[in-house]
Amino acid sequence: MVRVGLIGFGMAAKAFHAPVIRGVAGMELAAVLQRHGDEAKEKYPQARVVRTLDEMLSDKTIDLCVIATSNDSHYALAKASLEAGRHVVVDKPLTPTLAEAEDLVRLAQERGRLLTVYQDRRYDGISHTVRKLVDSGVFGDIAEYEARYDRFRPEPKANAWRERADFPAAGVLWDLGPHLIDQAIVLFGEPTAVSATAIRQRKTSLVDDAFDVSLEYPWTRVALKARILAYAPGPNLLIHGTGGSFIKYGMDPQEAALRGPDCPDGLDWGENWGLEPEENWGTLSLVNGETRKVKTERGDYRGFYANVRDVIEKGAAPDVTPKQFLATTRAIVLAHKSSRERRVVPWNKPVE
Repeated sequence: MVRVGLIGFGMAAKAFHAPVIRGVAGMELAAVLQRHGDEAKEKYPQARVVRTLDEMLSDKTIDLCVIATSNDSHYALAKASLEAGRHVVVDKPLTPTLAEAEDLVRLAQERGRLLTVYQDRRYDGISHTVRKLVDSGVFGDIAEYEARYDRFRPEPKANAWRERADFPAAGVLWDLGPHLIDQAIVLFGEPTAVSATAIRQRKTSLVDDAFDVSLEYPWTRVALKARILAYAPGPNLLIHGTGGSFIKYGMDPQEAALRGPDCPDGLDWGENWGLEPEENWGTLSLVNGETRKVKTERGDYRGFYANVRDVIEKGAAPDVTPKQFLATTRAIVLAHKSSRERRVVPWNKPVE
């Protein structure tokens, strides 16, 4: 049994970590660090609720620390947890700077501990589906890949640290960018250059609330986008190649389910978990004249923590590797640099 200490009890912890951890056989939510309030105690009475990191780390039975706090705290909390001999999962993004991310990777390697980043979107149904399609070669040479997250929220969230101009790694590029960039790197590897525009669509925004990021590859154009004022969302995914095209609308249903009143608690998530309705399946159009709907694979965020369990207990290879999450951090830093300087930034350029 992998005993887990969850650090933080905001939305990320409540919706995307605690229920997923409890949904994986062989993992136990043993402790929650909530500095104020009693929500964690009420929701998870079987877990020990602590008020400080020292109190959590004093429990030597905790194997894994999961950090689900604001971005500015990730480095210090992860460093302390690794130094205390714990395995560590950090909610994306890992850290606000590449130097801090690289330092944590070195420390984890020195201590012989797992350090990884919670990339739950790898376990979206469409992520599984697209990897299968790309691996099958059905697209031929892929010329264009576009992925986007569209939302409609005309006003910033009150008191949200992600909306504050004085907060490290605030804004939507740091928030949603890691998902889109990670998926592109899994499919295509590291790019040769990055160009980006981080913009403010709402007049009341103090930080970027939308972005366009372009990752350059020798023969493939990767466009990653997010919008905050998209009342009628565009396609979530678009692929064009010499063999045909694929277009997909709609987001994976798991996030809404985890945020909703019927969020699962325990191992049984129901036989229909992660299944997408047929009307949301993507359409594959091939140059041979064939056009058909492609069933979306079942998504299941529990796959992330099942892999973490197997890394700790069985020595399995981690799904989200240091090479990948360092590349994602580099891409975000370079994207912000490109946006500020209004130019294309080479991938291997030293990062300030």
